[in-house]
Amino acid sequence: MSDRYLEFANSPLGKSIATSLGLPAAPRLRRAKSGYAAQPLAERAVLLGGSGKGELAAQLLGALDGAGAGVQIVPTHPGLAPIKHAAAAAGINLKSEPGAEDRAAAAFALVYDATGLSGPASLRELYDFYQSRVGRIPGSGRVLVLSRAPAEYKDAAGRAASQALRGFVRSLAKEVGKKGITVNLLEVGRAADELLAGPVRFFLSEHAAFITGQVLPLAGPFAAARPLQEFTSPLGGKVAVVTGAARGIGAAIAATLAREGAQVVGIDRPQEEGALGQTLAAFNGLGLPLDITAADAPARIAQELGKLGGADIVVHNAGITRDKMLKNMPSHFWDQVLDVNFGAILRINDKLLADGLKDGARLVCISSIGGIGGNAGQTNYGATKAGVIGYVEALAPELARRGGAINAVAPGFIETQMTAAMPAVPREVGRRLSSLGQGGLPIDIAEAVTFFAGPLAAAANGCTLRVCGQNYFGA
Repeated sequence: MSDRYLEFANSPLGKSIATSLGLPAAPRLRRAKSGYAAQPLAERAVLLGGSGKGELAAQLLGALDGAGAGVQIVPTHPGLAPIKHAAAAAGINLKSEPGAEDRAAAAFALVYDATGLSGPASLRELYDFYQSRVGRIPGSGRVLVLSRAPAEYKDAAGRAASQALRGFVRSLAKEVGKKGITVNLLEVGRAADELLAGPVRFFLSEHAAFITGQVLPLAGPFAAARPLQEFTSPLGGKVAVVTGAARGIGAAIAATLAREGAQVVGIDRPQEEGALGQTLAAFNGLGLPLDITAADAPARIAQELGKLGGADIVVHNAGITRDKMLKNMPSHFWDQVLDVNFGAILRINDKLLADGLKDGARLVCISSIGGIGGNAGQTNYGATKAGVIGYVEALAPELARRGGAINAVAPGFIETQMTAAMPAVPREVGRRLSSLGQGGLPIDIAEAVTFFAGPLAAAANGCTLRVCGQNYFGA
């Protein structure tokens, strides 16, 4: 269903009326139109800054230069020493930022290495870098901050400064979202320093258009991995299984995994066999009509995957809602949602962990911000989606021992058949209650899943990433 307000607010007349009446802005987001590129930041400038004690200058410069970005610096910035030293060692040319009047040459993204911040006073460096430049970021631009996780600091002041960055990022995201600008924070464990190129590319690219105000830990537990050298078709030769693949978000996930080279096995209910076949035919996927709650479902899935040598990627997308206030909820509403959204995931994974997964397999579960913030009338649904987050955290060490990982994606308001059937007023409210002022699209969830499914997210394990445009509730 089309978002008519979004179309109106982006027309010349609509933009004028919305501005004069103080109506919420709804920027037209720039989403990726194709798969991962070798140099996604080609012909774009990135302004790089950091603390004078920053530890990630070399890794950031390597990631940005490899992605094709032109790296700009602020000549008077006090934290330049690590950046200049790393650039000289790598032979990377640095350019001075243009004057404020030269908007055409302004940086598309502002990236800051905050790993050296050590206390409240040091946060002034962050202010000095961003305050005069945030207003010059173009529409759909990017802000990315990198830090150490609070737990890595032994002193209280350092830990407090690291924690402060979370509030900074979430607040700034709400200030600039009306321009389609995203702001995110990567908390980098020292063991993940050499694996930064993938996350940096993803969050600065148009594949992450609907992710903002989020904190992603890259601190393990994760399997040892080599830094990526090739970034195109990262899922080539991989076998991926997606539940609930016939329509909507599941269909988008299946298509996006295939776009990056995976052989996709799509699963959906037998009554959806026609839609499933139509979806998978577009990229030569394999269909398995199956009720995932059936007693023999885990064994049948394992058997089918065995014919392909096992799965490299498993995406648990299938889910249902049976909404009712708890006092009015019949027991079968509770049981159905718990079984489809939670129980089936555990049973299938238990079987695949015993037989059906390749070494290094990556699992992705679809949670929801409903499991984080809660929704009235969804005690059953909220319980399952919160349970999925806990399950992902608990299973992460086991997957790491096998050389793999498990992560979750938590969607917010996404334009699907389900949200299209909502009453008009709740639907419109749901769309606007985010920093980006609109609902997401199935492709936004698919992009996040594909990131977690492949080597770009090699250092992420046990994480939940909210893809909600920074929904004001639960995010």
